[in-house]
Amino acid sequence: MKQVIRAIGAGMLALGILSSAGIARADDKVTLGVAIPTADHGFTGGIVWWANKAKADLEKAHPNLKVIVKTAAGSPEQANQLQDLVTVNRINALVIFPFESASLTQPVAQVKKKGVYVTVVDRGLTDTSAQDAYVAGDNTAFGRIPAEYLAKALDGRGDIVALRGIPTTLDNERWSAFTGVLKAYPKIKILDAKYANWNRDDAFKVMQDYLTRFKHIDAVWAADDDMAVGVLKAIDQAKRSDIKIVFGGAGSKGMVKNVMDGAPLTKADVSYSPKFIYDAIKLTAEARLKGEKLPATTIIPSVLITKENAKDFYFPDSPF
Repeated sequence: MKQVIRAIGAGMLALGILSSAGIARADDKVTLGVAIPTADHGFTGGIVWWANKAKADLEKAHPNLKVIVKTAAGSPEQANQLQDLVTVNRINALVIFPFESASLTQPVAQVKKKGVYVTVVDRGLTDTSAQDAYVAGDNTAFGRIPAEYLAKALDGRGDIVALRGIPTTLDNERWSAFTGVLKAYPKIKILDAKYANWNRDDAFKVMQDYLTRFKHIDAVWAADDDMAVGVLKAIDQAKRSDIKIVFGGAGSKGMVKNVMDGAPLTKADVSYSPKFIYDAIKLTAEARLKGEKLPATTIIPSVLITKENAKDFYFPDSPF
């Protein structure tokens, strides 16, 4: 009789009849979908690498766990993948790194309504009721730390240009924190801020535009290390000597190596490792295998990287 009850309970869970607040027993099989962007730049390359490593490590450690990783090149593709994960793969847990915030909120909400436990990573949704848990780096610190560093390095005065990521809640958090610090420094002027999509080539083009329009720039905040690479290339090609600092973000191995080596324009960075996707998958899978939930929010700290501590953030074998 117990076996019959178990079979019925597992079937109901697979069909999404149980609510997300329902109980997942320790002997239930967890089928966890992972929806992430394709590796279109260094950081998302790291996301894909860490997600697949989590799949390999966790499936080996937990026989009752199946992890299905899907990558998408855009929001419509990711929304379609969510439907497939529910209807074809019969997932009962989801970890999603949304391609964009607003356009993925409703598709994720529909998944949750089917009884799937949802953990959102990094790029938050515009309606948090569509998720059970949120795991991210410290986006406030990601924006605050560069602003504090630049304000001190420029002695409270100068002209700055900025390159943002893509329109997401996390980008808004970073930008609000960055500009919030600089409100205390009226002699620091932000000449312009444009989206460069966390992409080297896009950042190169945006920086070329800045260099053409602005004859004097003291510092650049490129809110991602990949964008900082594009910025540095544009500065080098233009042979501009007025720019004193290029501050990126996320602690890529290339940028951290620059900090370690004392590169003239990149003397600092801020940590924000793509490994948090691994942590989110592991936390979610192990909690659901035990029939437990995660805290509503888990924030992984971001810290200033300088020559003094750069070795602690340098991982030459990582993809990012």
